[in-house]
Amino acid sequence: MALLNGDEMKAAEAVAALNYTNPFLKERQELEKTILGRDYLDTGIVWNLRAGENPQDLNIGKIREKTAWLIEKMGREIGRTKKTVPASEEKVYADMVIYHLFESYMGKFYTYIGRENDAPLGFYSDFLSDIDRLTRIPGNIIVMPYAPEHIFAMFFQIHRAFHYIFRFIIGGSLPTARLRAAVWQSIFTHDMLRYGASLFNRMNDITTLITGPSGTGKELVARAIAFCRYVPFDADKLVFEEKFTEQFFPLHLSALAQNLIESELFGHKRGAFTGALEDRIGRLEVSSQFGTVFLDEIGEINREIQVKLLRLLQDRSFRRLGENKMKTFKGKVIAATNRNLQDEMREGRFRADLYYRICADMITTPSLREQLDDSPDELENLVNFLCIRILGEDGAVSLVKEVLGWMKKNLPANYEWPGNVRELEQCVFNVLVRGSYKPPERQTKKDDLLESISAGTLTADEVLNKYCLLIYGRTKNYCETARILELDRRTVKSRIEKQIPADA
Repeated sequence: MALLNGDEMKAAEAVAALNYTNPFLKERQELEKTILGRDYLDTGIVWNLRAGENPQDLNIGKIREKTAWLIEKMGREIGRTKKTVPASEEKVYADMVIYHLFESYMGKFYTYIGRENDAPLGFYSDFLSDIDRLTRIPGNIIVMPYAPEHIFAMFFQIHRAFHYIFRFIIGGSLPTARLRAAVWQSIFTHDMLRYGASLFNRMNDITTLITGPSGTGKELVARAIAFCRYVPFDADKLVFEEKFTEQFFPLHLSALAQNLIESELFGHKRGAFTGALEDRIGRLEVSSQFGTVFLDEIGEINREIQVKLLRLLQDRSFRRLGENKMKTFKGKVIAATNRNLQDEMREGRFRADLYYRICADMITTPSLREQLDDSPDELENLVNFLCIRILGEDGAVSLVKEVLGWMKKNLPANYEWPGNVRELEQCVFNVLVRGSYKPPERQTKKDDLLESISAGTLTADEVLNKYCLLIYGRTKNYCETARILELDRRTVKSRIEKQIPADA
């Protein structure tokens, strides 16, 4: 005798599948429709977020109630039959219990995440009691797929993923929704069942490469992934083994001279080079197994450092400058660039073997123009987000109106926003402070530069500025531009940044 009728079992199987489905993809909506039937509410792009909205889908409350009802009925039938439950139905029941507990402890986990502390989690004992109550059925004991402490750690990780993906990746357009889905896969892979069984503690072996234009939030994506890595739960001490917010180690390569990059990354011994007055621990050494080293603008490093990075990614070993002792890197590497590394490889500036070590997992952040082309109303939504961030809910209303009014009057409807969301944020600040915003000049073209020189309208300083920008437009590399022009890299970078937004 079946424990549930046909429609009920379909709903139960769909609830079980929710545990292993990317919540930012359409599959999530299809499962919700199966669970709720006519009670399903179409809410548009799945798990999207607009200013002033709660990220919780309107269907979740109904699914929570339906799940509790299905668990109660299925448990009652299991107790009544007093026979061994078929393995397939036992798995469905166990997975429904997991989903039910995930929803039940949501508030407690979010409170803990918000505090960002390492205090003991006293509600773990309640969690164990609930598992025991739901799996010890008269005549049967339902076997859970994972140990309780692992389920608890997975719950913590998934709740963090929701929290930080929404916190760091703002917007309601389809390109932004796709970005959230991609970040979720970088954290859990496309197969969460396999992730929970065997991959959860091995993701540090997979390097993530984030590409996209400057100002599109590549570091925020990296931070979201880093903050949402799996951290084991110590059931005896009632604490997680690491404080997740302290295991993100960014290194902005474009802001450092090449000789300092190695020291910051690998560390050095006292006396390793001029100015090395004491030992220094690098980012790689301070990172634990659950840590993440973020290499921003990886396309900026020279080939010598590329070789050392390649060796690190191949055998996970490195050594401090001036030291022979090899050390082991246990964490994860995330790299980012706004360059086309395919072009860099063709030009011989980036090693192909290093590229194929960092491209195992790739994410591309969309430009602001892409978001607006998909959803023109997204501009107002993003301005609203930024104004709330600056002034809070109450003070944002008048600023939103002022900013949007200024844009409508002074910017073309199809303005490209070359600096992307970073430029939009600066536009909001400029309107807040000065009541207006001056967009950056477009990148200099060769003919424009020649025409201006022929007309004698530029000063010598302006000619050099625009020539630096012209060469940089070809190389996309401060060091290479400086080499061609025989100028100091810092001089080149300063002259370029006067004319366009700074690189991400």
